[in-house]
Amino acid sequence: MNQVTLLVLAAGMGSRYGGLKQLDPVGPNGETVIDYSVFDAIRAGFNKVVFVIREEFSEEFKKSVGNKFVDKIAVEYAYQNINDLPDGFSVPEERIKPWGTGHAILAASGVVNESFAVINADDFYGKDAYTQICNYLISFDDKQEQRIYCMVGYPLRNTLSENGSVSRGICSINESGQLESVKELTKIVKTDQGPVNMSEDGESVLLDGAEIVSMNMWGFTPDIFVHLERLFTTFLEQNLDNLTSEFYIPFAVDSLIAAKTACVDVLQTTGNWFGVTYQEDKDSVQDSIQLLIKSGEYPLSLSQL
Repeated sequence: MNQVTLLVLAAGMGSRYGGLKQLDPVGPNGETVIDYSVFDAIRAGFNKVVFVIREEFSEEFKKSVGNKFVDKIAVEYAYQNINDLPDGFSVPEERIKPWGTGHAILAASGVVNESFAVINADDFYGKDAYTQICNYLISFDDKQEQRIYCMVGYPLRNTLSENGSVSRGICSINESGQLESVKELTKIVKTDQGPVNMSEDGESVLLDGAEIVSMNMWGFTPDIFVHLERLFTTFLEQNLDNLTSEFYIPFAVDSLIAAKTACVDVLQTTGNWFGVTYQEDKDSVQDSIQLLIKSGEYPLSLSQL
């Protein structure tokens, strides 16, 4: 059986949320969203979890999160550093913003040598998503000529916040169930009529709600690191002086699909997804977890694993 790793992107501080939201308790016994993610990963069959964090809060993170799992699954850490750039590049003096999710994955290249799934630390993806992506990665045939990756997609209507706008990657999927492109819509709001995208020119576009969106749950083989290094170098050549630009995973995947370097199978789930984008989202996340516990989806205490 192939080894499969869960890569948790936890290096970001939530600017709109305020504070280190990855460590906020949402479960009845102080569990974080990450705790539920790792719990789901373990019971789905993952063998290792790697947390991508910032070194300055390493001690706090390990004490609050990572140490809970050392006797249940192999645990490792990778550190995302804004100064970690390819040879020939240096960080502009005014740059504060990190380089994005694609750069965060690259930070783990030294500790991940097997197929792996990528998730955001502050998103709750649900049991079905982990089961689907783990089974897919375990059964992956590494001898295939064309590189095949995967992602888990959710209906847009299942991913909105009651407390403000969200950014979502709307997926175009072909008849074979493979991803053709991801279009990033950066200001989608929930209304009585349905989800509405507010474009930069002020135009409002009513969406269907059934659109499949990427919530940054991707499945890759380790050769993705070579592609990301190349694409990140290209990104820096074009955007180094743009102090707010970021190297996002969908951008990299889109580039690989367009170049026919890789294809991406879309695993669709109607399972529960919710996230903490705003401070006000925390209450609804806590309520949703309580309902899942009452339905038997999760135990009252995750230590029961």
